[in-house]
Amino acid sequence: MTVLTQEQRDAFWRDGYLMVEDAVTPAQLGALKAEIAGWVEQSRAHATPFGPPTVDGRPRFDMGAEHSAEKPALRRINNPSDISDAYREVMLDAPMVDMVADLIGPDVKFHHCKINLKLSGARTEVNYHQDFAYTPHTNDDIVTALLFLDDVDESNGCLTVVPGSHKGPVLSLFEGDRFTGAVTADEEKKALSQSVPCLGKAGSVCLMHTRLLHGSAANGADKSRGLYICVYTAADAVPIARNPMPSLNEGRIVRGKEARFARLKEGLVELPKQPKTASFFTVLGQDSKQAAE
Repeated sequence: MTVLTQEQRDAFWRDGYLMVEDAVTPAQLGALKAEIAGWVEQSRAHATPFGPPTVDGRPRFDMGAEHSAEKPALRRINNPSDISDAYREVMLDAPMVDMVADLIGPDVKFHHCKINLKLSGARTEVNYHQDFAYTPHTNDDIVTALLFLDDVDESNGCLTVVPGSHKGPVLSLFEGDRFTGAVTADEEKKALSQSVPCLGKAGSVCLMHTRLLHGSAANGADKSRGLYICVYTAADAVPIARNPMPSLNEGRIVRGKEARFARLKEGLVELPKQPKTASFFTVLGQDSKQAAE
């Protein structure tokens, strides 16, 4: 049985994204928010990225340079499903996973997850890019599920997307030989003129095609904006670059079965540079918090 209607599936493939309410149960949402509250409190005691290290040895929790004990700016939790039962449960078994299977299934596997958090007063923003340029695979049946942990409107740094841009080229994230993690200033200006906001209540999800151009501004409101971001691929989509955020659950089949063959889509794919810092925000020029000397 499908969760999404045919109209919803058609809209996803036409626009490159789809907003759906009730992507998790109320109990699941409550557990996710409780974990976030605890992690924000922990961050008050730290002046540099911290936490149990990720699979590749980087800090789990990253804060913006404006972070302080009085005004936390925790902005990224890498692969929370590795350390939290609540986040692992949602990654494996929430209505949003069935929605993804409706789009690129029936056989679906997990790639990685993260939390992008914009607390009140945080300066974090996301320059325009396409996810596929960070995580190229043999084909592009890849969906990024962005679960809203808070009510999101245009005041608190909402996701903005360019409808239909998934049908266009994958744009370079390089400036000369330097990997910037974002499209050029001219391309971003063009994207901003065509973008639309993704708004919704906590518990909603934006299902986004991996090639869709998107970004977001800083949070200008007195409320938080958190996203739990899970990336899923068709089982026959095989990575052709190292996972920028390797996980204990990487490659885990979440619906259906393993693929025997890799499906190849013709074309050239620019290979990304992998971040060595706690989060990709530093690639975008937004420094992490550093202890005072």
